[in-house]
Amino acid sequence: MFAQLPMYQRQGASAYKIDLSNTINLVSYLNNPENHFRSVHVAGTNGKGSTSHMLASVLQESGYKVGLYTSPHLKDFRERIRVDGEVISKEYVVDFVSEHRSFFEINQLSFFEMTVGLAFQYFAESSVDIAIIEVGLGGRLDSTNIIKPEVSVITNIGLDHTQFLGNTLEDIAREKAGIIKHNIPVVVGRTTVETKKVFLEKALENKSDIYFASDYDDISFSTDLKGRYQQENMKTVLQTVLILKEKGWSFSDKSLELGLANVVKNTSLLGRWQILGENPKVICDTAHNEDGLVCVMKQLSDERYEGLHVVLGVVNDKDLQSILPLFPINATYYFAKPEIGRGLKAEILQKEGLQFGLKGSCYNSVLLAYKAALEEANTEDLIYVGGSTFVVAEII
Repeated sequence: MFAQLPMYQRQGASAYKIDLSNTINLVSYLNNPENHFRSVHVAGTNGKGSTSHMLASVLQESGYKVGLYTSPHLKDFRERIRVDGEVISKEYVVDFVSEHRSFFEINQLSFFEMTVGLAFQYFAESSVDIAIIEVGLGGRLDSTNIIKPEVSVITNIGLDHTQFLGNTLEDIAREKAGIIKHNIPVVVGRTTVETKKVFLEKALENKSDIYFASDYDDISFSTDLKGRYQQENMKTVLQTVLILKEKGWSFSDKSLELGLANVVKNTSLLGRWQILGENPKVICDTAHNEDGLVCVMKQLSDERYEGLHVVLGVVNDKDLQSILPLFPINATYYFAKPEIGRGLKAEILQKEGLQFGLKGSCYNSVLLAYKAALEEANTEDLIYVGGSTFVVAEII
């Protein structure tokens, strides 16, 4: 049913549209469902998914009915659209597409545009108190950027999707800063000198109060998300909660504690420093760009093991020169192509990896590579699976 709709997750650049007119036409046709619920808008290079899930969990524990829109999905398209942690029903998706299919085809809507319309209508009809809306790509021209949220959130800026967003941190920051709206406060996570200047200028232009999560000191909570990078995301969440409190939303310390401690239980977040097994220990993580992999590889280096096995696959638009040097040399590699059209062939990845001392064999699928690693590893070894969201999706 979705095959006719361009999908960046599957196709890449050919599915990306740099215009909001289709989305505006779609929500107008749907009677502007985005005006019937309040929201938080979350952008950023890394951490926006985790931050969105944390915020949703905290709001759920505070007694609110919460919509959550994220992308990409790992196993099932319906993961993208949840209310109180429960995915949208198959029947609702099928009925929505069937009812509006002619409009989609006549207006040549992209997969993203259609999915945003679906999510917004579902949240409106579900009468959610608030929805956490994660940006798909960039910010300024993302299909989600038609909402007027309670607060905008930008987690951090790194070099990724440069073919769409620009080749410098400043360029990418400007695209992400496109979600900052007139007189609506914005929370910014980690910054650099270059990106902080961009955010300050955009906030001033829009008369928006700006808050930097790095200034937030009181972290007396813990989370069930075990990646060290989650500490940074948690500060962003807690700063956002402070602003929501000022706007009249109610949170107790207990709801914050429970929300942060039960993110996976409440929202079913997967693939973030997720431990899949012991003896041998198996860890997977969806980090797929330089900014994210620096954090993950540092945590991996602190693990204790006899031998390290890395199941690795990437998509074909990744800058291998920036990410491959981050992976450890003292490991056995199992190269595989993710099962999507834009997956990079394992043989190419193996050849490129060899330039950086990454040695291993090629496999016909991620699953075969993973099985081979499990067979080769002893109980004191560690297996890491990653390089792409799509690699992780195939083994969880």
